[in-house]
Amino acid sequence: MSIIGQFASLKVAKIVDFGVYLQGEDESLILLPTRYVPPKTQLDDTIKVFIYRDSENRIIATTLIPYATVGEFAYLKVKTVNNLGAFLDWGIAKDLFVPFSEQKDNMQVGYSYLIFVYLDNASGRIVGTAKIENVLRDVETSYAEGDEIEILIGRRNDLGYQVLISNDALGMLYQNEIFEPVRCGDVRKAYIKKIRPDGKIDVCLQKQGYENKIPDSGEQILSQLKKEDGFLPLNDKSSPEDIYHLLNMSKKNFKKAVGLLYKQKLITIEDSGIFLVKGAK
Repeated sequence: MSIIGQFASLKVAKIVDFGVYLQGEDESLILLPTRYVPPKTQLDDTIKVFIYRDSENRIIATTLIPYATVGEFAYLKVKTVNNLGAFLDWGIAKDLFVPFSEQKDNMQVGYSYLIFVYLDNASGRIVGTAKIENVLRDVETSYAEGDEIEILIGRRNDLGYQVLISNDALGMLYQNEIFEPVRCGDVRKAYIKKIRPDGKIDVCLQKQGYENKIPDSGEQILSQLKKEDGFLPLNDKSSPEDIYHLLNMSKKNFKKAVGLLYKQKLITIEDSGIFLVKGAK
């Protein structure tokens, strides 16, 4: 059944004590249990549902929304592990099974992993894999440095975070280039920073280029100065953490913006910090 693992809008064909039966695409009936049936449901009503197989391999429907459907990626937490594999929470009653053969490392309860959801042809069941590289191996991409992208932030390692780029490539977001809070599982706007000779991709959260950063950063500093009565206790010796705490920007961007504002005679710089010049707009 092609709608397994997908959403479908199906008509109510039969009402029973334990739920309603929905008309499947091949004339089969699919049970929607009582706890998921909308109030005042009647025959021939159309209900949007997600289709999957239950623990007894029966095709069943739910109005719950999974974190990913077949063919999609998600960052999912392990609920239990047994001698067959791991079972992950993906937003519906039945957990998503990831067999040991589809794990990169043995999964642990309470940990989260980047997962691709697919339909196993042999069993007809929805399963997951953590071997994302295999999924993306034959996917062709045509990214260029500077491209705006969407990333799903995966697990952290010694260098930073592995990220999924627009659902068709893997990349790396380096820790020393992160100047704002991020969490595993976040979906963020980002940019292609560098494409390496081996095809690996580095990404960043800020658009690269002096001309793109300084006007926004400079305006932000001026705005904060006005809010703080014309003074900020920051200079080029301040820690990146202090700068980020007050201005939500990197030290590199701060120094460039301060230099530009100083040249424009909008601020003065002293040991104690930076001051807004009287009359500066």
